[in-house]
Amino acid sequence: MEIASKRLESVTFGLLSPDVIKKTSVAKIVTPELYDIEGYPVDGGLMDIRLGVIDPGLRCKTCGGKLKECMGHFGFMDLARPVINIGFVDVVLNLLKVTCKECGRIFADDKKIVKHKAKIDALKKEGRVRDLKKANSTFITSLRNLKSCPHCEAKNEPIKLEKPYTFFEGTKRLTPIEIRSRLEKMSDEDLALLGINAAASRPEWMIITIFLVPPVTVRPSITLESGERSEDDLTHKLSDIVRINQRLFENINAGAPEIIIEDLWDLLQYHITTFFDNSVVQLPVARHRSGQPLKTLTDRIKSKEGRFRHNLAGKRVNYSARTVISPDPKIKFNEVGIPESVAIELTVPERVTEWNKEWLKELIKKGPENYPGANYVIRPDGKKKRITDETKEVLLDELDIGFVVERHLVDGDVSLFNRQPSLHRMSIMCHKIRVLPGRSFRLNPAVCTPYNADFDGDEMNLHIPQTEESRAEAEMLMSVQNHIISPKNGLNIIGSIEDSVTGMYLLTNDLKLSKSSAISLLMSAGVNDLDKMASFGDVVSGRDIFSVILPQDIEYLGESRNKEDVVIKNGKLLKGTIDRSSIGEEKGGLIRKIYAKYGEEVGIEFLSKVFRLGIASLLELGFTISISDTDIPDATRKKNEELIKNAKEKVYKFIDEYNAGKLEALPGNTEEETLELRISEVLNKVRDKVGEHVVSVIDETNNAVIMANSGAKGNLLNLAMMSSVVGQQAIGGKRIVGGFSGRVLSSFKKGDLSPSAKGFVDKGYKQGMSPQEYFFSAMTGRDALMDTALRTPKSGYLYRRLSNALQDIRIEYDYTVRDARKKIIQFKYSEDGMDVSKSDGGTIDVKRLVKEVKGK
Repeated sequence: MEIASKRLESVTFGLLSPDVIKKTSVAKIVTPELYDIEGYPVDGGLMDIRLGVIDPGLRCKTCGGKLKECMGHFGFMDLARPVINIGFVDVVLNLLKVTCKECGRIFADDKKIVKHKAKIDALKKEGRVRDLKKANSTFITSLRNLKSCPHCEAKNEPIKLEKPYTFFEGTKRLTPIEIRSRLEKMSDEDLALLGINAAASRPEWMIITIFLVPPVTVRPSITLESGERSEDDLTHKLSDIVRINQRLFENINAGAPEIIIEDLWDLLQYHITTFFDNSVVQLPVARHRSGQPLKTLTDRIKSKEGRFRHNLAGKRVNYSARTVISPDPKIKFNEVGIPESVAIELTVPERVTEWNKEWLKELIKKGPENYPGANYVIRPDGKKKRITDETKEVLLDELDIGFVVERHLVDGDVSLFNRQPSLHRMSIMCHKIRVLPGRSFRLNPAVCTPYNADFDGDEMNLHIPQTEESRAEAEMLMSVQNHIISPKNGLNIIGSIEDSVTGMYLLTNDLKLSKSSAISLLMSAGVNDLDKMASFGDVVSGRDIFSVILPQDIEYLGESRNKEDVVIKNGKLLKGTIDRSSIGEEKGGLIRKIYAKYGEEVGIEFLSKVFRLGIASLLELGFTISISDTDIPDATRKKNEELIKNAKEKVYKFIDEYNAGKLEALPGNTEEETLELRISEVLNKVRDKVGEHVVSVIDETNNAVIMANSGAKGNLLNLAMMSSVVGQQAIGGKRIVGGFSGRVLSSFKKGDLSPSAKGFVDKGYKQGMSPQEYFFSAMTGRDALMDTALRTPKSGYLYRRLSNALQDIRIEYDYTVRDARKKIIQFKYSEDGMDVSKSDGGTIDVKRLVKEVKGK
């Protein structure tokens, strides 16, 4: 048997000619009436059943198909006068500018034509499509608006377009009839020189004489509760076109004055233009009686709400739920807590086998109302029956192997959990179901980082896979434990956060507990390794407690945030404090080590134990922060005030030098820029100096310092800002400018360059701020918010463009990077062949490797 194969060489897009439109069409539309008195579609009307059917009882007169069988058929309308197609106005303008009104030839002599023809033939042969377009564009530009034709020497006046579709030759307006007759004169050879394939699209077809009417199935009507029909926006627009076209025919036949005919002609042009595009800038928007704009052809296709992005690329799905998320630190990392009401509504199709038949019968007996029960039974022939008190007995008798029961969700079921915007792989992961009381989805706070979630009203989506294959795929490829390590840099995106980090820091920082307290603490964190606990003495150190949750033979050599060594040998923490560097997200060296050595399951189990133990420790030890944590001694406060006073004096000295013209300009800067740089330098230095003073006098046991040192939250500069000085407020890296003429706020004098007039806050938050200072601090906050709000759509659109452009690029098994045609883009991925997700933050930590080798 011979296999016939064909290869597609090229695709040509073109315009429909009036003849093709007539051949394609099945009916001529002559009346704006839609339905007769009985509500039946009128023949020759826009809902003519030759164009397709949308009512269940009717059959299409053209193909005989019913509602779901008939795709619909086109109709046509003879226009009383031709109109310009708004989509081709620019093409028509270019063609008129480069052609002679008398002979229809392009403004190029034979020599120029031969030269250009040779050039485009060469480019076609080489397949250089972009260069071909560029050559045609350059050629057209060189011909524009020549005064006389090189072929017949006729004088030509310049052509102008008054947007959106009115053409002028000099001062005379060109009608669509005149434009069409000019375009008809153009030869196929001349069109080929301009890059137009005359076989597929003649330029005169850009002027519409026969109007194509889309099928009824493209613009279906709906029946309202009142029994009235509500027509589609396209049908409304088409009714306007038919009505005006009819009036124009009647007026032409009756010999009406030219001014009336021209007005109706312009109105027909307007209606046809807004049928194609209802957002043409220079035209009033066509609206419903309610004032709502009509959604016409262009609006249906383009942008996020168009056919491609909304209906084809994006889909709405069944078996999904969406609600507010709330934190639950007791839940496992790879679990999601769901309300019972969701578990009853969402279902899993369970195929009946000899092993689960009795269990499924019990679920059917409970029905949809009682949890856990079942909602539907699907027979092998595909018929679906809801379980009710009436159908229950019949379904139980019928139930056999091969039936499918749609049962309620139960603990341990597989689900996909997602938060939008989905920006990377970890924005949708597989979680196991836990049915819990309440009305929200429950999520472990440590899993918020990959989703970029918080609990200030965020909502998330839950999807339930409906086949065995999809459930297996989700569990194997998308489980949370498979995504602890980020593909971005090889660091762990999930780790201990906030309370947990503080708790572990306090626990492992030379803490001593009694044996009973230590065991109680571990048990409350869900750790019950009795063998390790049996080795405890009467006094147990925090490091020994932490060692209980470590794997037996783990060896680790790391560094804490204060640059001290963290040493773990044979599963015991011998030295150092556990803080964010060891167990935090995008920092946790210990987590990555355990993950690399023992795999995902052990990694997620360790993470879970660390998180719970950290919170249990904090609960046991007690931890709070109060306003007294920001207190500093009077001596330090006076020293800081003196520092600020000296800095201000320095600034005033610079201002005096500037006013006297004695300030020496820095290289590449004006005197004004130099002054600003000098002032900023002094004021930033003073804030840092004040910060150093505050840190030097605040005790290590201060709760705010503990949080900063452990890496749980905040830093020591925040403490200095609360207790002593907020410092210089900056926008765009400079002191605050703008506002009123010559000053930022009306409460300052014009030309005031002092620190307080340009955003320096010389007090801490604790002392309070003046209205002006508060305004300055609010300005910087607003600037950050604006920046975030503007950056999000910009980066989103840029990513969309990038991902579309690069979607067919992949790394092959020989490490080359290739496109869909197997064309090599890189001989070695990233030029070094390094898998970033397996690296140590995008680098190789040589220092740590050396330490580990020495340790061994």
